Amino acid sequence: MTTAVRITDNLAKEAKIFSKIDKRSLTGQIEHWAYIGKCAEENPDLTYSMIKDILIGLVELEQGESSEYEFG
Repeated sequence: MTTAVRITDNLAKEAKIFSKIDKRSLTGQIEHWAYIGKCAEENPDLTYSMIKDILIGLVELEQGESSEYEFG
């Protein structure tokens, strides 16, 4: 389902810059920011780096790339 949403020109401008850096579409970049923001609100004790590492780990698991974690 697609829904039209109004955003400020400034947010669109910033998203265009980051979308080129991260090789995402403008929509993809805004969705990425929204998803990260949602994760941060649901897990206020986690840093951005921790959230990103967790999301990377989840994708790796989905792709069958897993290894046993060694403590210390």
